[in-house]
Amino acid sequence: MKLIGTAKPQFLILVPACVFPGVATAYLSGATFAWWEILIVFLGAVFAHIGVNVLNEYQDWKNGLDAKTEKTPFSGGSGTLQKYPELAKSALIFGICTTAAAAVVGFYFVFSGRLLLLAIGGVGILTVILYTPWIVKNPYVCLIAPGLGFGTCMVLGTHVALGAPVTYSAFLTSLVPFFLVNNLLLLNQYPDFEPDRSVGRRHLIIAFGRKTGIIIYGIFLFLTYASIGVGAAAAILPVWSLLGLVTLPFGVIATAGAIRRYNNIEKLKTILGLNVLVVNLTPVLLALGILLG
Repeated sequence: MKLIGTAKPQFLILVPACVFPGVATAYLSGATFAWWEILIVFLGAVFAHIGVNVLNEYQDWKNGLDAKTEKTPFSGGSGTLQKYPELAKSALIFGICTTAAAAVVGFYFVFSGRLLLLAIGGVGILTVILYTPWIVKNPYVCLIAPGLGFGTCMVLGTHVALGAPVTYSAFLTSLVPFFLVNNLLLLNQYPDFEPDRSVGRRHLIIAFGRKTGIIIYGIFLFLTYASIGVGAAAAILPVWSLLGLVTLPFGVIATAGAIRRYNNIEKLKTILGLNVLVVNLTPVLLALGILLG
């Protein structure tokens, strides 16, 4: 049971928040599917998220990063391998097995005729494997990789796995978690700025500074809500999809708070929590709006 900590189970709530929109757009497109297919897709997404969490935890323990970070509810690692270093080998095996399980789920749907999943799933698996060894050392790829995995791959992957063709509505919907999850990882990097730099990471705020990171955060948040607004205005998404805009005031508050507090990590923690709320709730409300529409 101690090994479960490396999976960071409190973060797995992001999976239904990204799978649900894909289910909604598949339904909107007229696809017919069974409840058990949704369950299989969900399990594959959970395996992928656990895989990236555990492999990241293992590699950050191995390179000494987790020993240098100040733990917060949103960053700094779980501390499991620091407390139980004898679990390191088991964690590595756990991470490899869950990643492989996600790939098996993907291949199940590929062999069922969803050939496009081969490309979508391939990008997702590569993101899981390469995130800590390579992606975090490239500021441009690191900026968009989280959203690529949870937005593009998870939303569109769910949509295609359920037998729906790729549509403008699915693409626009996938942009919402794409921008939001990029923002989630971007803001969560602030408390770990110095430890990350000390082990050779080079994400956006290390490469271009904390202020630049906040500017990008604001741009991504604007593009999140613009995607919903444009989709509804152009009738690509149902008018009810504007339900996703309910979180806009929280997003504005988070942005304003981040601008004021990005150099004060203790005060920034409140903003990190508010950001998590926006990231998880917005796609769910959007998906609910699509289904209501």
